[in-house]
Amino acid sequence: MAVCVAKERKILVAVDEGQESMYALSWCLNNILVSHNSKDTLILLYAKPPRPVYTGIDGTGYMFSPDIMATMDRYTNELAESVMEKAKRLCKEVKVETRVECGDPRDVICQVAEKLGVDMVVLGSHGYGLIKRAFLGSVSNHCAQKANCPVLIVKRPKSIAHDK
Repeated sequence: MAVCVAKERKILVAVDEGQESMYALSWCLNNILVSHNSKDTLILLYAKPPRPVYTGIDGTGYMFSPDIMATMDRYTNELAESVMEKAKRLCKEVKVETRVECGDPRDVICQVAEKLGVDMVVLGSHGYGLIKRAFLGSVSNHCAQKANCPVLIVKRPKSIAHDK
């Protein structure tokens, strides 16, 4: 008689300050990680934007003063910490790892997924229309095309999206 042993999975959930990512995390917890005795590891990833560099008309780049940069760094660190704390509160009975990386979320998510050898990436969808997606780019679409593992895109039902 064969014994079925559940494989330990690593599931990466990208979180940000938007409600869509928290909905995706909740959905993942309720539909993928339903067993509280699970050996699965949930990896919460927050991608901080890189420091801005502005280019003048003559093509030379310039950065902000050190004081302004320190303030911006402090703000992004506090924002990342706040998002992670909110996400971790949802994950009380699950083994959780957190990662904060710097860079474009599209690239960071795919790179971290590959580096850690995750079994799945879970993303929330902002539900941008065709025009907005063309200008802003879609993180979920990019990851679905480029990631080396399955990507699950969770879209909030319209009734929930409009209530908030």
